[in-house]
Amino acid sequence: MLSYNFTLIFEARGINRPFSYLVNLGYSANFATRVANNRVERLNLSQLEKLCVQLHCTPNDLMALNPDSKEPDIDNHPLVPLHRTQSTTHLNHMLNAIPLDRLSEIEEMVQKELEK
Repeated sequence: MLSYNFTLIFEARGINRPFSYLVNLGYSANFATRVANNRVERLNLSQLEKLCVQLHCTPNDLMALNPDSKEPDIDNHPLVPLHRTQSTTHLNHMLNAIPLDRLSEIEEMVQKELEK
């Protein structure tokens, strides 16, 4: 089953207070609450586009595949990349734990990778 997983993108972007973040961007409190708590079942395309622009992501980044045990084996299906793990969210925690004298070294490595 496909669902939205806003928590993953908020954590990856270092947004600790998604409700406040969304309200400050001009979203209603009702919408911000539903997004912050992953209680969104559908978005219209203009909402989806606006969120993607503001969170610097693609619609795929906002979605997650949670396969149902009743579904046939989908290992080779194009939706498989949407089966998320929490490993990406731990990057912020790892970066916060790096000693300050090593941060510039890490920054250079990341910059070289992004230039490829």
